[in-house]
Amino acid sequence: MTVPHIAPVRTAAASSGGNTRERILRAAMARFATQSYSTTSLRDLASDVGVDVAYVHRCFGSKENLFRASIRAAMRPDWMFAGNIQELAATLARQTLGDEPQNEVRMLDIVFRSFSSPDASQVLREVLMEDFIGPMIAAHPHVSKRQAALVAAFFAGVSILHDVIGSEPLLEGDDGETERLFVLALGQLLGNGPCATPSSPLWKGESSECSNISAEQGACQEPDAASEDQQKCRYSAGD
Repeated sequence: MTVPHIAPVRTAAASSGGNTRERILRAAMARFATQSYSTTSLRDLASDVGVDVAYVHRCFGSKENLFRASIRAAMRPDWMFAGNIQELAATLARQTLGDEPQNEVRMLDIVFRSFSSPDASQVLREVLMEDFIGPMIAAHPHVSKRQAALVAAFFAGVSILHDVIGSEPLLEGDDGETERLFVLALGQLLGNGPCATPSSPLWKGESSECSNISAEQGACQEPDAASEDQQKCRYSAGD
C-alpha cells in the first residue's frame, strides 16, 4: 500500500501555540500512518517539528491522546456524517476505493499500522464508538449500533483487501463498478431509502424511487405497505 506522507516541518523554535500544535498533529499523523504506535515516540515527533518534547506533552498530554487526535483529524466525523445515508455510502466508497489525494493521510492508514498494540487497540475501540458508531447513530437514528459496527467492519475489510492485500478483482478496471457495488452493499446493510443499484441515482447523491436491478443481480422490490416498521427496499434474488 502506498501511504501518503506529510513532510515534517522543522523550525528552530516554537512559533505561535496554535500553529505549533497543528504542526505537531500533522507530524504525528504522518508518523502513525507510516509506522506502528509502539515504534512512534514523542521525542521523534518533537524532533520532526523542532520543539522540545515537553511542549508535545503540554499540548496533548500523552502519546495515547496524540494518537486519538491523529485518528480524529484524519477521520473528520463531523464531515463524514453530515449528509444522508446515500451520501454517507458514497463518501465511504470514495475513501475506501478512490485515489488518495497527495499529502493526505487517511484514517485507515493510521489504523492499519497499530492493530497489534494493546494501548493503540484501546484507543481504536474508543474512537470507533465515539467518532464513528455514535455520530452515525446520531445523524441517522434508524441505524442500530450493530448496523453501524457492521458498516465499520465492511469499510475496514474492503480497505484491507484493496490497499493492503491488493486483491485484483477490486483493483482492475476503472469503470466505477466496484464503487457502485460498495454503495449497493452499504445501502442494503443500512436498510433505509431507495435501493442502491449500479445504475441508481443513489451513487450520484440524488433521491429516487427504487430502481430495478438486472436479473443477474436480483430485484429491488417495493416495501410491504402492510408492515410500517419495515419501510425500506428489500433485495432478493432475481428469477
